[in-house]
Amino acid sequence: MEKPVIILGAKGIAHPALEIFNSNNVDVYGFLEEDEELHGKEINVVPVLGHPEDDGYLKLIGKKCEAFVAVDDYKYRQFLVKLLNERRKVQPINAIHKTSYISTDSTMGHGNFINARVIIGAGTELGHHGIYHSGVLIDHKVTIGDFVQIGAGAVVNSGVKVEEGAFIGSGVTIVSGVKIGKNARVGAGSVVVADVEEESTVFGNPAKPVKP
Repeated sequence: MEKPVIILGAKGIAHPALEIFNSNNVDVYGFLEEDEELHGKEINVVPVLGHPEDDGYLKLIGKKCEAFVAVDDYKYRQFLVKLLNERRKVQPINAIHKTSYISTDSTMGHGNFINARVIIGAGTELGHHGIYHSGVLIDHKVTIGDFVQIGAGAVVNSGVKVEEGAFIGSGVTIVSGVKIGKNARVGAGSVVVADVEEESTVFGNPAKPVKP
C-alpha cells in the first residue's frame, strides 16, 4: 500500500490498529477523534489531529490517504463509514494483522479489523466493517454480516450464520449450523447450541435468553 492511512477514532481498537499498520509497513498519518481532550496528543508518536468531521482533514482522504474506522461502538462506526462514503466517496480499508490466517477460499468486504492470530476458514464470507479480536477462530463455510464484533478467543464453528450488527463476547463457542440474528448479543464465555433471535441477548452454558 503506497498511501498513508488516517485512522478515525483514537480509543478502543485504534491503538492495535496502529500496531497492525506499523507491522505491515504502512504509514499512519494521524488519528481523527471526537474527544477534544485527545486533540494534539500522540499515540506512539502518531498525532491526534482533530475531529473526524473536520473537512480540513477529511479532504486528505481519497487522493492522498486511505482511511480506517477504529471505533468499537456499532452506531458511531456506521455513522463514520457513511460519512466517508458520502463526503469522500471512499470505503475504509481492512486492517489485517500479519499473524492472522485467512483462507484463500474465503471472501471479505471493506473496513474489517482482524487482530493477531485470527483464523478464517475456507469458504467463509465476511461482510464489511467487522471487528475480530485476537485469537478468534472462524471455521469453514461461515457467513458473517456487516458491523459484527467478535471478542477475543471466540470459536465460531462451521456453517454458522451471524447477521448484521451482532455482538459475540470473548471466549464464546458457537456450535455448527447455528444462526445468530441481527443485533443479537452473546455474553462472554457462553456456549451457543441453538439459534439466537434478532435483538435478543443470551448468556450461559448452554446460552439462554437474558430478560430485560
